[in-house]
Amino acid sequence: MRAKAFPNAILGVDPGTQCTGYALITNEQSHCELITAGIIQLKSIKDHHAKLHHIFNSLYHIISDYRPKYLAIEAPFYGKNVQSMLKLGRAQGVALTCGMVKGLETTEYAPRKIKQSITGNGSAAKEQVAAMLKQLLPEADLSTLNHDATDALAVAYCHYLGLRNPITKGGAYKGWSDYLRANPDRNIK
Repeated sequence: MRAKAFPNAILGVDPGTQCTGYALITNEQSHCELITAGIIQLKSIKDHHAKLHHIFNSLYHIISDYRPKYLAIEAPFYGKNVQSMLKLGRAQGVALTCGMVKGLETTEYAPRKIKQSITGNGSAAKEQVAAMLKQLLPEADLSTLNHDATDALAVAYCHYLGLRNPITKGGAYKGWSDYLRANPDRNIK
């Protein structure tokens, strides 16, 4: 049985090598709602390539079932363990590739950007982000979500906010003149 399609929805992904979080939200003009969220459990899989395959297949099925329009993913951050960073980068690459194969518009967000968008503070703790998401999505029961799923929800909500913002809508601009050329309907005469 196929899940209901949400053709304008946003799939947020928090890639990891032990656990990959995902969250799907609606993308309505006036509000958004949580459709589904969860984790792709990878701890029992020992082979790294098999983990990557499992991430790809799991996201492929989620995208096939719900048919969202956007994939928002947390971008790489810098760490001290090079091997861990390489493995995490591969997981991120597999998630991005899956979204692109399925025709989704893909965007990466730095962890600080996500925290800044949700809480107003780029250095916010995960608990602060989760508390703010509870306020932003009061109808959703977030208490049962694993922190990786909550992180994925934050990524999706960050993208939702970006789509609502007329300054960032349509991509990055080098200045006001660039923005006005791309958005002639916003040009004040």
